[in-house]
Amino acid sequence: MSALGRLLALLAVAALVAAPAAGAAAPRASFNDLEDEVMCDVCNVPLNIAEAPRAEQQRREIRQLIAKGMTKDEIKAELVRRYGPAILATPEDHGFSLAAYLVPIAVVLALLAGLAVMLPRWRRRRPTAGGEGDGDGEPELNAADARRLDEDLARFGA
Repeated sequence: MSALGRLLALLAVAALVAAPAAGAAAPRASFNDLEDEVMCDVCNVPLNIAEAPRAEQQRREIRQLIAKGMTKDEIKAELVRRYGPAILATPEDHGFSLAAYLVPIAVVLALLAGLAVMLPRWRRRRPTAGGEGDGDGEPELNAADARRLDEDLARFGA
């Protein structure tokens, strides 16, 4: 078994051992943790910045659910049941709403890939005018242009 195979097997065993322990100790919900993840159903802004009287009613509802001992996920599920999925400030992480997470990541990765391909091409691009210039990036003047430049410099006293 290769080192990568052993590492994957070890990670799988660790995940199986940690899963029951993670589910056993459900964390108690806190109002501050929920307030920025729930929208005011009147203002359509996160509850932590909403100032409408309806926002105060929703805050009281959330505090009552916390007092009942519900977890954060249970409270969010109850709010979605009552008001629909638009009550959550973050989109769902499955189905069509998953695109809200994946599309920006895909766009950034595509831009980085395009930059990785194009940057070397842009850096290699040199002026190709049939051997003009002496290699320092400045084109060589022909005789007529050199004569006219000398006349202009003499006229301006340089």
